[in-house]
Amino acid sequence: MGSMMTDLSFDYQGDPSLREPIAQALYRVVDPEVALSIVDVGLIYAVTVSADKVHVLMTMTSAACPVTDMILDDVESQLDQVVPRHMRIETELCWEPAWSPDRMSPSARRMMQG
Repeated sequence: MGSMMTDLSFDYQGDPSLREPIAQALYRVVDPEVALSIVDVGLIYAVTVSADKVHVLMTMTSAACPVTDMILDDVESQLDQVVPRHMRIETELCWEPAWSPDRMSPSARRMMQG
């Protein structure tokens, strides 16, 4: 196991060999409002990988987030680079549980407090 990332802030289920590339792809997606990775901000709730698709359950910091479409597009394009070609990428927005600053990683919280 050695090279595995630190504990992910989201629930991951499915092919263990895709865990790391998917996590890294999601880390590359930045929430432009706070200039931090969506993983650090805590927007990703869960990733489920099945035989033919990658399902990402995520939220936004608010339902009125002006950059929602941009972030969703970025999630799909980053994942597209790491998952096998035959797999569909599905992003699902959910508002329960609602996002709160408690979901942020400690380093993201420190940066927000500035």
